[in-house]
Order: sequence, then C-alpha cells, then structure tokens
Amino acid sequence: MARFRVLSLSLSLLFVVQSVVSISFYLPVRSRKCLREEIHKDVLVTGEYEISEQPNTKTNLKITDSSGHILYVKEDATKGKFAFTTEDYDMFEVCFESKSPMGIGRVPDQQIAKVEKLKPLEVELRRLEDLSESIVNDFAYMKKREEEMRDTNESTNTRVLYFSIFSMCCLIGLATWQVFYLRRFFKAKKLIE
Repeated sequence: MARFRVLSLSLSLLFVVQSVVSISFYLPVRSRKCLREEIHKDVLVTGEYEISEQPNTKTNLKITDSSGHILYVKEDATKGKFAFTTEDYDMFEVCFESKSPMGIGRVPDQQIAKVEKLKPLEVELRRLEDLSESIVNDFAYMKKREEEMRDTNESTNTRVLYFSIFSMCCLIGLATWQVFYLRRFFKAKKLIE
C-alpha cells in the first residue's frame, strides 16, 4: 500500500484585487508533486503552506520560474510563508518533494484539517467571485497590451511614411538627373539640338 503525506498550500495572488487559492493534496513518500501557474508581470505572490508531520520523512519546498531561477527554497518544510514579486509574465512552479530513508515501515496516511467550513452556496459564490476577478484582471492586462501594440503600430506607420517620402524624393532626384545627363549626352553626340 502506498505511503502518503498530506500537504496544504494556500497561495494569494495580489493584482489590483486579491485572489486566494487554497489547495490540499496527498503526497506519497519518496515522490514529487509540482503546481504550475502563469502569473502576469509585477504581481505580488504570497503563500502559506502547512505540511503534516511524518516520522522519518522530510519534505522540501522549492519555487522556481520557467528559466530555473529559484525564488524560494525550504528544506524539511513543515509550516511557513513565502512572498515574491514577479518581474515578467512567466510560468511559476511550486514543487514539494518527499524524502524518506529506505527500509522504514508503512507510514500511515495523514488527515487534512480544514481551516474553514463553508456552505456549498458560499463555496460556489467564492469560486465565481475569483473567476470574475481573474477575468477582469485578464481584460485589464489585454487592454494594456493593446495600448502598447497600438503605440508600436503608430510608430511603425510614421517611420514607413517618412521612408516612403525619402524614397520618392530619391527617385525623383535620380530621374531628373538622368534626364539632364541623357540630354547632355545626346547634345555632345549631336543627335539632338
């Protein structure tokens, strides 16, 4: 039978409005479980974790971005908090790794203690509120990106306009020079007067 450890993780993503995600899961002994989340730039990410204690078992916590930069590390984690601010829009990974020496007996399953008890309607309302806040945040981010792209397009259009005017002036100047050169050439050869 598999050996399990219980992990309880609560992450708060603060971006204009606060969004809270609470996660609980079982982690088998000598295994690793990672949670991934895409987070926008300049977002304060705070988290609180609580890992049930197991004899002869240690759990390590590591938070990294997609480039492998380590944002938080805790060995033999049991309970704690972390916080960091994102520098870029990126995929962030929270990994828990359970380590135990070989040859120990069966480790009993641990139970998760619930922090709060909510009625099903309250749970659904909270989920819908988090979803609507996430949608509002995504729209605000898309509006900002649209403004940046519009500025880039206007700048590019202005550069293309100036380059086109410069090219036309060059072509008109070259055509005028060619007419005068050919006229002089034909006069020198006495083909025209």
